[in-house]
Amino acid sequence: MAAAALANGDVRAGGGGAVPRPTNPMVTPLLTDLYQFSMAYAYWKAGKHLDRAVFDLYFRKSPFAGEFTVFGGLEECIRFIANFKFKEEEINFLRTALPTCEDGFFEYLSSIDCSDVEVYAIPEGSAVFPKVPLMIIEGPVAVVQLLETPFLSLVNYASLVTTNAARHRLVAGKPKNLLEFGLRRAQGPDGGISASRYSYMGGFDATSNVAAGRLFGIPIRGTHSHAFVSSFLGLDEIIDKALSSSDGSNKCEDFVSLVENWLVKIQGASSLRGSFGETNQSELAAFTSYALAFPNSFLALVDTYDVMRSGVPNFCAVALALNDMGYKAVGIRLDSGDLAYLSIETRKFFCAIEKEFGVVGFGKTNITASNDLNEETIDALNKQGHEVDSFGIGTYLVTCYAQAALGCVFKLVEINKQPRIKLSEDVTKVSIPCKKRCYRLYGKEGYPLVDIMTGQDEPSPKVGERILCRHPFIESKRAHVVPQHVEELLKCYWPGNSSVQREELPSLNENRSRCMRQLERMRPDHLRKLNPTPYKVSVSAQLYDFIHFLWLNEAPVGELR
Repeated sequence: MAAAALANGDVRAGGGGAVPRPTNPMVTPLLTDLYQFSMAYAYWKAGKHLDRAVFDLYFRKSPFAGEFTVFGGLEECIRFIANFKFKEEEINFLRTALPTCEDGFFEYLSSIDCSDVEVYAIPEGSAVFPKVPLMIIEGPVAVVQLLETPFLSLVNYASLVTTNAARHRLVAGKPKNLLEFGLRRAQGPDGGISASRYSYMGGFDATSNVAAGRLFGIPIRGTHSHAFVSSFLGLDEIIDKALSSSDGSNKCEDFVSLVENWLVKIQGASSLRGSFGETNQSELAAFTSYALAFPNSFLALVDTYDVMRSGVPNFCAVALALNDMGYKAVGIRLDSGDLAYLSIETRKFFCAIEKEFGVVGFGKTNITASNDLNEETIDALNKQGHEVDSFGIGTYLVTCYAQAALGCVFKLVEINKQPRIKLSEDVTKVSIPCKKRCYRLYGKEGYPLVDIMTGQDEPSPKVGERILCRHPFIESKRAHVVPQHVEELLKCYWPGNSSVQREELPSLNENRSRCMRQLERMRPDHLRKLNPTPYKVSVSAQLYDFIHFLWLNEAPVGELR
């Protein structure tokens, strides 16, 4: 039933209110690396393809020189395995790609699906840390091996951009609006859609991406470009166009008259006298036309010619004319120049208008800033002082310019109930063997203290009981913890043929709320931008002993001559 529901697009309990997204035609069982099929054939040839294997999907280091990551991509992984089935044309292609493989192998591939695969995962939108499995995938080794590349592809970018968005949210602060403007700079349409989805999950408030708005129910926002402003010649053009149409000419003329009158009043206002002269009339015409089209959502781009000498005064004239007609303008957007200085001067101008003309609330009119913003520039604006209410962020957000990839890995940790370990001269690349359970231990102040991994059959940590937490590889790093709250991290999202109850997939809004709650529960020093305190990830004393026993057992003993 679960597979059928997911295959039909019903991917969340209760639907979540969002329009279901169709399966991406590019995400097929062929979306993998050739060596996965090579290994599957070798497993099949050796009669090992049905061996029961357990793989961990995890990462080794948090991105952006930080100490936390936000997990994204789980729903897409579950959608992928729900629809995992080779089509006849895909099998035919594989026959040409693997001409030396026997016919029986392709018959085997034609028969497989993920009905015997189990997936355990940390809930999407959670704060996660290195070495702790984001997902544990159990099933026939050949099938699970074919899931490695697509799962990594679906999780790596999703988690990276969600984390990037969350970092922007943290530096901007809760009261600010964050708008994702990255579609035109994203790595293709798929990258743009994913960026919009996971930026929203990471704490952004809206996107300019209309397709993402339809697919995921994300609020969409946008105004106009410099091209729109420069396309107008003057107010007479608006009136002439209105007169040539069958309706609306009187309304248009009346509104233009209001705008012109307000501009004269602003120019003559004692508190604003001398701050500007004649404004650009094509810009005034563009603002007037846009306000006529969108009187309830008028937001103007004010830097086409000159922000303080033209853009802001022209906006104010149109906004005050709208006010006379019973509407309220939304605000302005700054897309160039010294954003700190211009936002402060604009706020002063708005406050002067409110005081001069008694328009209550005008001083709080929204100021949006864009122009290649990123985490560093927002941090710099905060230190300088500014009056920006909303940030529009594109290139640096969706391309994850500061770090190209998260670097998740997919490692075998058990086969046929026999724990396996991957060794390396680089200790950070040594895997943690066996099927595990993972817990987050909280202290008396409500903050998470440490994540701990235990063997599958070990007793769970208990509130108030003293637990020895050990670094998995460094003997001297250990601490006793008495947790005030214990949270088991991994839940079953795809039970396969087991009797384990399946966890329902939350909606995107629920994942977004989880992300915000999780970051609020973290200690501030773990989240800070500069020199964050490392979050502790540990193993139980029993698992520590077993790791090192297996390590010594598997590592070859050298011989000196």
